[in-house]
Amino acid sequence: MRRLLDVPAPAKLNLFLHITGRRADGYHLLQSVFMLIDWCDHLHFELRSDGTIGREDLTPGHLPAEDLTVRAARALQQATGCPLGVHIGLEKRLPAEAGMGGGSSDAATTLLALNRLWGLGLKRSQLAAIGLQLGADVPFFIGGRNAWVEGVGEQLTPVSLPVARFVVAKPAGGASTQRIFGSPELKRDTKTATIQGFAANDSREDAVLDLQKILDLGHNDLQPVAQALCPGVGLCIQWLQGQGLQGRMTGSGTAVFAHLPQTTSLTGAPGDWTVRECSNMDVHPLLDWCTD
Repeated sequence: MRRLLDVPAPAKLNLFLHITGRRADGYHLLQSVFMLIDWCDHLHFELRSDGTIGREDLTPGHLPAEDLTVRAARALQQATGCPLGVHIGLEKRLPAEAGMGGGSSDAATTLLALNRLWGLGLKRSQLAAIGLQLGADVPFFIGGRNAWVEGVGEQLTPVSLPVARFVVAKPAGGASTQRIFGSPELKRDTKTATIQGFAANDSREDAVLDLQKILDLGHNDLQPVAQALCPGVGLCIQWLQGQGLQGRMTGSGTAVFAHLPQTTSLTGAPGDWTVRECSNMDVHPLLDWCTD
């Protein structure tokens, strides 16, 4: 095998994001549901025998030379001693600073693809351990299933969600994750919830979550701070309300989303926004690229 082409790196939505406390080391304790959606970056991998790792940006943008795809490839080399290299072509379709996990998903797809291209045979848990060094969200994408998330983001419990459609709107502006989490205005004491509180069945091990319960009872604690830093977040929510939809921010970026309960004609979004209709996914498209 010399190359892998058009390899997807899907985004995620945080259906809610509750901050329940803060550890002594400064990391925030959270609860969330991470849900995969069918809006993806696409990556291309071509084997190199000289050990060199390079990246080519196939869409306009300003990614750093050592982005998460390059860092993921180097981390895998170092962890395994693999002498092979790769040339990575990146089609960046997900907006930056959106809170949708785009960079983390790119890193996860890189680890999954190179595990196959380099013939390493690492198991999912081994790839996830390497991914965790790159970012807290990377193991979620390697795990490949929608998840109930706790701790500082490292505790993942797979869950099932009903098939649904969503609209995502991202204003032109961004907001610094560090500034959001560092704000004295950030609420950090949301009451701890349970999977059962959002479930449509009684099993924690094979929980099926009730989407409407999540949307009715959940919220994003980062949203008020983000709206103060980036007024475009509030404008997106107002625009969704004007379409008859209830919007909220996803993650720690500036994208907002709303459930589309039926076919809706969306109109009037400013031209410098990114607006996309998406469906959720039950599993990651690369779920079977490694074993448990």
